[in-house]
Amino acid sequence: MILWAPLQQKGKLFVSFDLSVIPNKNIIVAVTGGIAAYKSAILVRRLKDAGFNIRVVMTKGAQAFVTPLTFQALSGNSVHTELLNPEAEAGMGHIELARWADLILVAPASCDTLAKFAAGLADDLLSTLYLATKAPVWVAPAMNQQMWAAKATQRNLNTLVEDGVHVIMPDAGAQACGDVGLGRMPEPEDLAYQVIKYFHQAQRTIAEKFGQLAGKHVVITAGPTRESIDPVRYISNHSTGKMGFSLAAACYAAGAKVTLIAGPVSLDTPNGVRRINVQSAVKMLDTSMQMLDEGCDIFIATAAVADYRVAEVAEHKIKKSGDELNVSLIKNPDIVATIAQQEKRPFMVGFAAETRNVEEYAAGKLVAKKLDMIACNDVSRADIGFASDENAMTVFFAEHYQMQKRDLEKASKQEISQQLVDAIHDALNREPETEEDF
Repeated sequence: MILWAPLQQKGKLFVSFDLSVIPNKNIIVAVTGGIAAYKSAILVRRLKDAGFNIRVVMTKGAQAFVTPLTFQALSGNSVHTELLNPEAEAGMGHIELARWADLILVAPASCDTLAKFAAGLADDLLSTLYLATKAPVWVAPAMNQQMWAAKATQRNLNTLVEDGVHVIMPDAGAQACGDVGLGRMPEPEDLAYQVIKYFHQAQRTIAEKFGQLAGKHVVITAGPTRESIDPVRYISNHSTGKMGFSLAAACYAAGAKVTLIAGPVSLDTPNGVRRINVQSAVKMLDTSMQMLDEGCDIFIATAAVADYRVAEVAEHKIKKSGDELNVSLIKNPDIVATIAQQEKRPFMVGFAAETRNVEEYAAGKLVAKKLDMIACNDVSRADIGFASDENAMTVFFAEHYQMQKRDLEKASKQEISQQLVDAIHDALNREPETEEDF
């Protein structure tokens, strides 16, 4: 499977990444004979839910514990049980499967299967598949504790490790036979997590070397801020933080180190992203300045920062009295403008969420706040407003980049985020082509 696609630009090689590598990955779950085979059904379900393409291979021993029909229903694909399959390409199912797989996970891996692998036997579909594949092979042994401790088993395991097989250690506990000790197959959720982590790490390794933002530290502000009136009341806005969180994921996928400074939102932290939670605009600015001290290459301000805060926050809850509550407000610091004025300023990306004259206001902010790039959108539109999972934007660049504005048509915030990463990358790597560009 192709993990990345190269882009050629002015003699340089860059790489664009799918934000989610998992839907493009094929996994063979091989089930061998043992009572733990019932766990494999749950494992297939968990991997399928995560987005992987799953095919199941079953030995004859496995079929004594769970029927192929069960795995067919859970995987959505026919189950492979025979070495010579007339329905396979040229009747050689093991070759077809070997080429298809990005990972082979044998769970449970019986003592017999481990021995076959170690000895290089090829007398059934699974053992032949093991020899024919170039894909990584993982085994999750499951057996009686005495069989696990046997010298022959340990010898076979050492051989497999030397051959490059990844051995997942069994858990200890009560076994079906009544014994207690090592030999239990890990829980399906744990195995699925390890598989997911493996593919994310593989993608990250490539991204850190070839990604569009490889080697860059990106700091992103996201979500609203809250300005306290008293211990129970505050001033805020409707921002959900979805755009900023999606952009954080996109920057990480492009190879950047990402720090996300998040206001109060109910969103999961994107994979690999460092998150710092804040409440107020002042705290968001303080944290942003700290990031500059750490070294910040790109600063992306998606947060909807409250323009004003209460001059004096009440120590106790303000009791209701009369028809009016008068609160004195003072202006909050302009985070974007403050960062842009620093001596060691990063590449500055601003966002403009407007309800009218969107492009006009955005172009004005671009110049007034000395930004390198600004993305603007019309939040008055119900289909791309604060809480929407979709967005549409227009991107403007500072004049010295000599780049035309870009209209990003309505799409998922994930897709929009990738296009914004493309725009940042293009601006950072802008090179004058003619004298007119100077």
